[in-house]
Amino acid sequence: MSEKPYRMEHDSMGELKVPADALWGAQTQRAVQNFPISGLVFPRAFIRALGLIKASAANVNHGLGALDGVRAKAIEAAALEVAGGGYDRHFPIDVFQTGSGTSTNMNANEVIAHLATEKARQPVHPNDHVNMGQSSNDSIPTAIHLSAALEVKERLLPALIHLAETIEVKAGESDQVVKTGRTHLMDAMPVRMSQELSGWATQIRHGISRVQAVLPRLQALAQGGTAVGTGINAHPEFGKRIATELGKRTGIPFRTSENYFESLSCQDTAVELSGQLKTIAVSLMKISNDLRWMNSGPLAGLGEIALPALQPGSSIMPGKVNPVIPEAVTMVAAHVIGNDVSITVAGQAGNFQLNVMLPVIAYSLLQSIALLANAARILADSAITGFMVNQAHLRAALDKNPILVTALSPVIGYEKAAAIAKQAYKQRRPVLEVAREMSGLSEAHLKALLDPLDLTRGGIKK
Repeated sequence: MSEKPYRMEHDSMGELKVPADALWGAQTQRAVQNFPISGLVFPRAFIRALGLIKASAANVNHGLGALDGVRAKAIEAAALEVAGGGYDRHFPIDVFQTGSGTSTNMNANEVIAHLATEKARQPVHPNDHVNMGQSSNDSIPTAIHLSAALEVKERLLPALIHLAETIEVKAGESDQVVKTGRTHLMDAMPVRMSQELSGWATQIRHGISRVQAVLPRLQALAQGGTAVGTGINAHPEFGKRIATELGKRTGIPFRTSENYFESLSCQDTAVELSGQLKTIAVSLMKISNDLRWMNSGPLAGLGEIALPALQPGSSIMPGKVNPVIPEAVTMVAAHVIGNDVSITVAGQAGNFQLNVMLPVIAYSLLQSIALLANAARILADSAITGFMVNQAHLRAALDKNPILVTALSPVIGYEKAAAIAKQAYKQRRPVLEVAREMSGLSEAHLKALLDPLDLTRGGIKK
């Protein structure tokens, strides 16, 4: 077989072959050859962030008088094309690479320089022009914050709000539905289904608040710290101006970091955000498992609800239908929890002036945000919106729930109430019937005391 067409490129280490149709240069090619590890590449959100950073840097450098107008305009246009997704296939480097992300930063510089050279019709250098005033050590941390902030704003928060609102609508529709409560997976006092769902909605609302609480720190950018936090080779105004420029382009109030040494040497904010994402994952796991239990059966399980039937559930058992959406969401939750472990370990890799696990932090954090956003929407739209309540089954189970005698305790005492409960359970009879025989209370009084809907309102019944 003939060798694929190539061209020769060079960097400070010498010459090497680069595919003829590739927009990248020598440093990217070295990384492609050095890191054939996973086949995982940076997600679209991260490439978008790098493009926005390079476009903003060109604009700022021109405004500071450091970059001529022709090159600045060409770099900005090329970088925005990269940010828009037009050249993602030219970002082939594996996530598992140099810990600073230098390979991917240079990938962006080389692709943008190649495109800008064509636009400017004069040489545009990846280091001298595209990377002017920057280092991988501040650009990659900035891209982590920028990409995460954009994904949170545009995808995660809207999805979580949609899920919370969907649960709240469903709760409103089922406000008069009373069911057996459960603690320890055992029968407990009744609750309205709306009350049960309100707990879910509040979990998600709290998750939204938790993520929002991280945003002020996520909006602080490392750009301007350059190599070690001192700002060497960058104009003193560069960091402040690029934060302002990125704010204009995204609508997010970014600001320069109050301490570049902190922003380069650690990724505590990414760890913090990941922790909140983990909490949301735990919430989704709880909600999904509740749905699975409520849907179980339909004959030998709880059978309280019927989730939408979306696909056949078995290759061998005809007619079987499984709770596929809650199952998928629980797997998302497990994966996000695993990502949090990776980010936590990587966050500890801040050695002196630089964290050296930036790529895996970026990849894992953005993956968790995307997974949670997608899972929240599919849970809302394909499970919660369409589930049907089996009210007759709920009522039949509730009538036989021996724990209803809890409401009799203030009137007849704990021990007599317990005796009624045991007898009702043993004989599989409604509590009302047994209590009428054993309590000495009238049927009308017992009906008032044992009214399931009234019991969901709390208080002492007399």
